[in-house]
Amino acid sequence: MKKNRKITAGLAALTLIAGIAAISCAGMGRGEAAFGASYDVVVIGAGGAGLSAAIAAREAGAANVIVFEKMPFPGGNTIRATGGMNAVGTEQQARIGINDTAELFFNDTMRGGNHINNPALVRIMVEQSAPAVAWLTAMGADLNDVGRLGGASANRAHRPTGGAMVGPEVTATLVRRAGEMNIPIITEANVTGINTSGGRVSGVVVNHNNRNHTVRANAVVLATGGFGANNEMAASLVPALRGFATTKHPGSTGEAILMAERAGAALVDMEQIQTHPTYAPGREMITEAVRGNGAIMVNRGGQRIADEMGTRDVVSAAILAQEGGVAYLVFDYTIRRSLAVIEGYIARGFVFEGATPEALAAAFGSNGAVLAETITRYNAAVAAGNDAEFGRTSMPRSISVGPFYAIQITPAIHHTMGGVQIDEQTRVIAANGNPIPGFFAAGEAAGGVHGAERLGGNAMADIIVFGRIAGANAAAHR
Repeated sequence: MKKNRKITAGLAALTLIAGIAAISCAGMGRGEAAFGASYDVVVIGAGGAGLSAAIAAREAGAANVIVFEKMPFPGGNTIRATGGMNAVGTEQQARIGINDTAELFFNDTMRGGNHINNPALVRIMVEQSAPAVAWLTAMGADLNDVGRLGGASANRAHRPTGGAMVGPEVTATLVRRAGEMNIPIITEANVTGINTSGGRVSGVVVNHNNRNHTVRANAVVLATGGFGANNEMAASLVPALRGFATTKHPGSTGEAILMAERAGAALVDMEQIQTHPTYAPGREMITEAVRGNGAIMVNRGGQRIADEMGTRDVVSAAILAQEGGVAYLVFDYTIRRSLAVIEGYIARGFVFEGATPEALAAAFGSNGAVLAETITRYNAAVAAGNDAEFGRTSMPRSISVGPFYAIQITPAIHHTMGGVQIDEQTRVIAANGNPIPGFFAAGEAAGGVHGAERLGGNAMADIIVFGRIAGANAAAHR
């Protein structure tokens, strides 16, 4: 019975995605009249940052708020998020006795970003993370499961009960709340220009139904995400990434960042592009939570290759160094049972399975004796609390209860840390170092928060924390 509940939870994310698409396609604010009005706040992008900004702007007193989204339905990359939302000092952590501190979270994030992050922005993300979780929870989001993702020193990744995908849960919560507040979300509305007048932002140009519209606004929030799906743009900055697959949705093409630059915005950290180490080739990203809940990584020969909970750049490099540039996530039934999202991977047919380690090895073409010995050695490290081989410190469970499973993985472009430069108030900074009046940005479209490498779970914290700040400040702008 418990197993069936897990399957149901694992597939629920797909239902949520379909529901969000249906809400949008039913006509959320598609009327042409929307383009003739003047708004207090225009938000560009209906992912987690944009929706948070729109809701926060309305909460702060902005009467006329609108969201433009170029894709057919809201959600952006947020809807694809799996692992969790990092936060410290939450009610959820306290409930299960997790020992974590803001300083630990701050240090993990700075270390993960090779200390080129903007420390002031990191400090804000850390300190506002718990209020952000409480804000979502008050709107009905389930963030009661708390796990650990790569680079973290404590369990702080908040996700739905049972370890289901965090993105659909948060997206559905925000879309529902925007609907309750009568905030129009105009889909298939591509913002192609940011207008300025007298040195300040005055509105946007939107293409909708093959017609261009000039929309006036007192303030504009840029929340369009990054450029991970634009391989030409990514490879022009980091040539080694040419031809890489991506975990991003097709709309993550980055033209809005360049549009902001043309409007005077300074850009920062554009060459800092992250690969996610666990992408199932031709399929989808495999959440870091699989490793966080105990999985190991092995090469085709059945040998472990790295500390599975290291930062994404280190783990990606370890995989690319293997034969064919691939590795395999290996886990058992207890790990499957601990994380509902795994049910979706199994249902979609790309998970190898075997009753024993030897049978699993045969299923994906590895060496059975070597894989069995690797698992035995890892289990001994779990029992001793000491991974002498790779120094892994988070080993929540052994791999000992069949069936056993494996997923082939390789790195893919996952997060672009660079974007428009912002200050602590999310004001967009011009090339001369001054804020551009009326222009705000949040989420992956803004740079400076993550530095050289983003930790798993920090994207969700980033988009909600800074989305809320951007919306509130845009509403207050005069």
